[in-house]
Amino acid sequence: MTRQRLVQALAVGTACTLIATALWHYNLLERWENPLWDMEVRYFAKRATTTDQIRLIFLDQDSLDWGKKLGWEWPWPREVYAPVLDFCRRGGAKTVSFDVIYSEPSERIDQDAALGEAIRKTPGFVGTIFVGNETGSATNWPVSIPRSGIRFKDHYPPKNNPFKMSRAMFPIPEVATNAAILGTVFGNPDADGIYRRLRPFSLFDGQVVPSLGLGAYLAASTNRSLYLRKDWFGINRRHIQMHLDPNGQAILRYRGESQTHKTINISGVIESELLIREGKPPLIDPAIFKDTYVFMGFTAPGLKDLRPSPLDSTYPGVEVHATFLDNLLAGDFMRDASGWCSILLAFLLACAGAAAIRMGRRIWQNILVFVLLVPLPFLLGSLAYAYGFWLPTAFLLTTTIPALTGALILNYATEGKQKRFIKGAFRQYLSPVVIEELVQHPERLKLGGELRELSIFFSDIRGFTGISEGLSPEELTALLNDYLTAMTDIVYEHGGTVDKYEGDAIIAFWNAPLAQKDHAVLAVHTALECQAKLKTLNPEFQQRIGAELHQRIGLNTGPVVVGNMGSRQRFNYTFLGDAGNLAARLEGINKQFGTSCLISQNTRKQLGDTIVVREIARVQVVGRKEPVTIYEPMFPPEAEARRDVLDTFAQALALYREGKFDEALVLFVSIEPQDAPAAAYARRCRELKTTPPETWTGVWIMTEK
Repeated sequence: MTRQRLVQALAVGTACTLIATALWHYNLLERWENPLWDMEVRYFAKRATTTDQIRLIFLDQDSLDWGKKLGWEWPWPREVYAPVLDFCRRGGAKTVSFDVIYSEPSERIDQDAALGEAIRKTPGFVGTIFVGNETGSATNWPVSIPRSGIRFKDHYPPKNNPFKMSRAMFPIPEVATNAAILGTVFGNPDADGIYRRLRPFSLFDGQVVPSLGLGAYLAASTNRSLYLRKDWFGINRRHIQMHLDPNGQAILRYRGESQTHKTINISGVIESELLIREGKPPLIDPAIFKDTYVFMGFTAPGLKDLRPSPLDSTYPGVEVHATFLDNLLAGDFMRDASGWCSILLAFLLACAGAAAIRMGRRIWQNILVFVLLVPLPFLLGSLAYAYGFWLPTAFLLTTTIPALTGALILNYATEGKQKRFIKGAFRQYLSPVVIEELVQHPERLKLGGELRELSIFFSDIRGFTGISEGLSPEELTALLNDYLTAMTDIVYEHGGTVDKYEGDAIIAFWNAPLAQKDHAVLAVHTALECQAKLKTLNPEFQQRIGAELHQRIGLNTGPVVVGNMGSRQRFNYTFLGDAGNLAARLEGINKQFGTSCLISQNTRKQLGDTIVVREIARVQVVGRKEPVTIYEPMFPPEAEARRDVLDTFAQALALYREGKFDEALVLFVSIEPQDAPAAAYARRCRELKTTPPETWTGVWIMTEK
């Protein structure tokens, strides 16, 4: 028995590892992986010894307000940036990088000339160019702009060259010809829009274009030879552990929140330079820039240079490039953990967890396994971060938790009096044929809650409260028993599961506990046959109670959690989820349109040719923001008999959607006596003509359940 349990645990661990690996391979875990990584970044981010070698000059909102007092409207005159460069040069900065693309000449030529002259006097100035595949008009490197001289001594070419770009946006000649290097500020965020990685360089027209951070590093060096290998990046024979992903990007090691690098307001820099020129003491000591790499960029919200980062949703874009340089100086870029090592670790965790659960005899033992193993991926991820690796925590969790859960389910599914349990648990919900199939094939049953797509059926009798008030308790009980029995027989004939009865209401679903490929078709057939059966019963009901019964049905298909829910003493095989709520809403919406059965767009998508539907409306039900398209199903003979009415309704509905209420009203009125939905729309058109909407979307907003 112990060996069998271990083999089962190995099987569970292997299966969970394979599934999780497939999800990981196809990037389906990123939505969880990235936020977990961001948590680690926020917790472990810290300064390095190289952090103090970088200075940031921010043009923030305070600077803009200060400039307005001097009469500077945005954009500022370009000549005002010359004092910034002069002050940095006065202080002895190694390089100065402007995260600004001066792509268009200013209105005054002398301003561009003044900026260009200041750049010429500033050794190690890094100008900004934008290279990409969509933005920019240049497709070749201009002859008038000198090339940087950056070259590869030894090049490891990726299979798909992610560095090659086809378009570029160059700065004005005064900037481009006087800058020591032009660096690109192009960067690709992750799928969620957050900047966690940065490409060290791009290739445009055969020219190496460094990122702004790499450009700042090279501008301070006389040797601009690069080396590229699969696992490291070299500059002037200095090996740097920079692992590049398939997109050619390195993972940044953020140092902390914005302004972790020493930050100076640009207004203070300009004022200090002007004061020095006047022979007065400056506000800022120029020595603050001594032997440092200086970056200047915009941080005012209106200037749109704020980027989401793992640390903040509004992180200055220039500080992303400063972080790259900081990592470059320290040689401590983060690296992706080896894929095979991650898979092996996930496999070991899954198998160990499944084995511990399968060997556990008591509930407290299983709880202890969960308590010890579920936090382990977080701990391993944190440990890996300390050593400079991005270990895929979500992948480990996606392997470990399902393995623990699977082993736990296996414990309960393979022990005890299984057949008697199945019969006792499901005899109230399923037909005897389905129960017998479960008994013969218990492996098809998943006990407990599971996420599954169901087709859900809600039905109710119109005006039943009024009918019941005129009946004695005995008559009411007999009527309900006859009605519910007839309807339930049809549900069972089509393989449905009865969830519960609530007075005259019936709630049922398909595709659980056994999988049914055509569950939506079965559910709709059941609804239509229930209504047909009720028509044959109504003459008898008319004689017994003096009234006929009219049924309203709502159907929806969608994911819910389905399983045995309740206490140990009493439980139901039922479902939980918004898909069931929508089915209930559709049952009630029948009142608005005078229909007997409505199905959602989700159910409509899964129907074959055996059922005809007509679109009734796009509605926004209570409790949901997104509108839902609803349809009325019918068997083909009924649809053919009503073809003229249905075609006219479809034409009127199209006009209604376009806001042509007068034209739609004429068509709706023409079929109003034969069609209840047309009558409802006719009333609606009259209301809209009287009180036209401010904005028209064609959505019918429901105000009651």
